[in-house]
Amino acid sequence: MKTTETPAPLPAESGSGIPVTKVDLPTGKRPKEREKEGNVLNVFSHGILVVWAVMVVLPLLWAVMTSFKDDGSIFGSPWSLPDKLHFDNWSRAWTQANMSDYFLNTVLVVGGSLVGTLVLGSMAAYVLARFDFPGNRFIYYLFVGGMSFPIMLALVPLFYVVNNMGLLNSIHGLILVYIAYSLPFTVFFLTAFFRTLPTSVAEAAFVDGASHSRTFFQIMVPMAKPGLISVGIFNFLGQWNQYMLPTVLNTDPDKHVLTQGLVQLAVSQGYKGDWSGLFAGLVMAMLPVLAAYVVFQRQVVQGLTAGALK
Repeated sequence: MKTTETPAPLPAESGSGIPVTKVDLPTGKRPKEREKEGNVLNVFSHGILVVWAVMVVLPLLWAVMTSFKDDGSIFGSPWSLPDKLHFDNWSRAWTQANMSDYFLNTVLVVGGSLVGTLVLGSMAAYVLARFDFPGNRFIYYLFVGGMSFPIMLALVPLFYVVNNMGLLNSIHGLILVYIAYSLPFTVFFLTAFFRTLPTSVAEAAFVDGASHSRTFFQIMVPMAKPGLISVGIFNFLGQWNQYMLPTVLNTDPDKHVLTQGLVQLAVSQGYKGDWSGLFAGLVMAMLPVLAAYVVFQRQVVQGLTAGALK
């Protein structure tokens, strides 16, 4: 029976008493080959991102450029730059098309609902993330289940509920509906975020005699600022662009929001042929969303990646 003999050690180097053995390099790709594959992958991924950015940015730039053209230039040379800036398109859309009233109503509704959603959602998420009590998981999964419930199935009963409460065609009624609509995602997002925060700071506050409310508002809320900003941006986008709920619950023309106003402007200006005013109104509705994302872009990224590393 043959056995595998152990190879004899190589002679030790001069001045060293430790024998040197031959070590086989692991078989695999060389560093240069791996680096080449990594460069190819980076070029491919960056190329996809560039194509996606062009697909997103070009329509926005085209809409802004078209809002400064007259109607003849829009159809005659749609891809060319405007011969001059027609600011009267914006003034006409702001005054004659009542975009100022729609903008004010939208700011009131979205501002009130956003504050209510963040306050109620953060309080509920903090309790669900930090305290164990009977029914904790049931309440949490109830909020999660609310995210999968189609809003279209609730429009008819929601209309009758709001009507019976006397909140139909009112700003505060629409605010309450927006809060209820946004709470499931807010609680789901912030519950996971509060679980990543350290518990030592809150425990130290309890030892010093701080109450639960003081600990939450003065300690936990500042620590959860990135998560609050992130979920606030998502709720702002969803509530600002909401069309179905105000169409059903807000039929008063004097209390229409921007989405309703844009549809009405598209119908009326389509018959008048005032396409430049329509594009100006579209850009007016789009600018607050872009401004909010540009201002809070870093906070949004921090909120999304805060729980990735500890």
